[in-house]
Amino acid sequence: MARLHARDYEQMLDLAVAILENDATDSAWHLITGHLLKAVGCDSATFSVVNVAEGTGSIEGWAPERLGTLVGDLVPRRLRQRHPMLSYIVGGHSAPVAVTEICEDWRRTSWYREARRDFGVTQQLGVPVPGDPDRVRLVLMGRDGSFRAHDLAFAARVQPLLVRAGNHVQALRRLRTTAPALTADHPSGHGLTPRELTVLGLMAEGLTTPGIARRLTISPHTVNRHLEKIYRKLGTNNRVSTLLLAQQAGLVPAT
Repeated sequence: MARLHARDYEQMLDLAVAILENDATDSAWHLITGHLLKAVGCDSATFSVVNVAEGTGSIEGWAPERLGTLVGDLVPRRLRQRHPMLSYIVGGHSAPVAVTEICEDWRRTSWYREARRDFGVTQQLGVPVPGDPDRVRLVLMGRDGSFRAHDLAFAARVQPLLVRAGNHVQALRRLRTTAPALTADHPSGHGLTPRELTVLGLMAEGLTTPGIARRLTISPHTVNRHLEKIYRKLGTNNRVSTLLLAQQAGLVPAT
């Protein structure tokens, strides 16, 4: 695997900080694809969620912004055309891969012609985002030119961060359906970060520390650090008093 540089890790850290500071779930993947566009130096980046069994799906994030006029029916079209990246993931593969590695005569296919015509790219790099058993999640980056070994190495390193980002966004969305006050800038938010609010919401669901860790794909030690900060900000020292206060403040649903 190609060796990464200090700047690559700085880009990953910048992305991690941006994810944790962002509490707008509708724009989370726009933010992430924008960071990847800059970090990898590609010409396009999209994040797709696909239910292959139902034949449905959508693009939840893209960069640059001008792609918004092109992505409306992109997922259904990829499904109808049986795009090789979808077949690759459905086949049980999870490693980042360039499309030329899984598709013979890429430049002679309709997928290539469409990518070049609509997005101005001649090569694609797919980064599967495992973690949802019912759907395929995929970051697809495009470039007018080839992806190098360094790009694949960066994609492999950033993939676990994308998995955790996906789990974080899913958890935050689910919790907001039951706790509308779950925002960091809400008057009763007590200065909790989006990540801390997510942990608080999962604790309200009855999950233990190991359970929260599994749900968010982080370590129990990291969960405990979040809990310590939550206790400090809410002025509590245990789960029971923390949940009572959070329910009174509307941060989590009352039970």
